[in-house]
Amino acid sequence: MSAEPRINDRIRVPEVRLVGPSGEQVGIVPLAKALELAQEYDLDLVEVAATARPPVCKLMDYGKFKYESAMKAREARKNQAHTVIKEMKLRPKIDPHDYDTKKGHVVRFLKQGDKVKITIMFRGREQSRPELGYRLLQRLAEDVADLGFVESNPKQDGRNMIMVLGPHKKKTEAMAEARQAQEARKAEAKANPGRSMNAADPDAANADAANVDAANADAANVDAPAEASAEA
Repeated sequence: MSAEPRINDRIRVPEVRLVGPSGEQVGIVPLAKALELAQEYDLDLVEVAATARPPVCKLMDYGKFKYESAMKAREARKNQAHTVIKEMKLRPKIDPHDYDTKKGHVVRFLKQGDKVKITIMFRGREQSRPELGYRLLQRLAEDVADLGFVESNPKQDGRNMIMVLGPHKKKTEAMAEARQAQEARKAEAKANPGRSMNAADPDAANADAANVDAANADAANVDAPAEASAEA
């Protein structure tokens, strides 16, 4: 069944409730009269409420209406944000340097408004010490508590232990903040042409650019939530 409304000669009713091109109520008129008015205005007669009795029709430029509707839908899809589930894998006896690196990735994901699935991988005799994985997950959750919360408590899944962290910020908020930060730095660089944006604060500038790129890539994806993985 077509989702498009019936227009002009495709409308098959004896009379319609007519709405003028500026939204004014013309009233109930015979279909022939409505089509005649459409020709006079060089517009289309479009059925906008087929279930009404009589059906409601409006005089409009249907081609222009379809184009504007398509552009609005495209813009809505562009701004639509989907929460992405990232994955971070750790070993129960991870060394401090690797832990800090992994934690940094989790922090970045949460700042971008993404969920993070933390997987502790047990091997060999480590499987008899699940408390090691549990303590590591609890430590990580506490270290990033200002950015995220435990959405799914640690649970054993075969040889692995899994926990899911959710961001405090919504994806749309994270995207907006990243764009604002990047725009602010561009404005500062423009106001101070002798100093490049990266020279002023290279770490922050690069982080903002990465966040904006990641946020835009996620917003362009209108399918089901994706899952990314960062292996130990």
